[in-house]
Amino acid sequence: MLLTVLVIAVVSAALIAGAGWGASGKISPRVEGFVIALAGGALIVSSVLELVEPATGTAPLWAVVGCVLAGAGVFVAMDRLVARRLGSNSGGGLLAAITLDGVPENLALGVALIGAGPLQVASLSGSIFLSNLPEAAGGAREMTQQRSRWQVMALWAGAAVLLSLSALAGNLLLAGVPGTALGLVRCVAGGAVVASLATEVFPQAFKEESYMAGFATALGMVLAIGLDQLG
Repeated sequence: MLLTVLVIAVVSAALIAGAGWGASGKISPRVEGFVIALAGGALIVSSVLELVEPATGTAPLWAVVGCVLAGAGVFVAMDRLVARRLGSNSGGGLLAAITLDGVPENLALGVALIGAGPLQVASLSGSIFLSNLPEAAGGAREMTQQRSRWQVMALWAGAAVLLSLSALAGNLLLAGVPGTALGLVRCVAGGAVVASLATEVFPQAFKEESYMAGFATALGMVLAIGLDQLG
């Protein structure tokens, strides 16, 4: 349990650290784009190897496919609703969109930590950390145009608490779920993570870093595969 709390705390702390980085005005958009793409590449591998692939050994293929698509569909619908109601590029809309991205990622992290050793979840937790850091930095940078730095930091601290609770909920509430059902829950989370990469992460990375985002994505994939092999 101590390992679970520690991993969740470190991953969520990336939101606060990133917000401080962005609010200070010292972040380079190109660096931000490169790190976002790097994290996205790592999350592709992690979502497949840690969330989706294990379920194929215990559940029917049609159930795995259905759960992945369901997770992606729910994320896309909610993400679109946030963009329409609040606007995805400024103020509360940007914070809401990034928080929405983080809920399935942290839920997946909490579920993946059930019965797993540190190396088995290193690629997933590491890639989520790398994703949270520049996303929060970019969001805080935009929000400082409308709010004070203290207000921005308070909002991101609240988001970090919310995402920590999501990870803990995934870990505690699903600890006694049978293996097959747990695998399918991971598939739902995996589908949501993949959808967030396509709609939020990679477009932002390309916007900031252009074609080098492609190299950064491949680098992230290689790093995640390397971490998985250590486990």
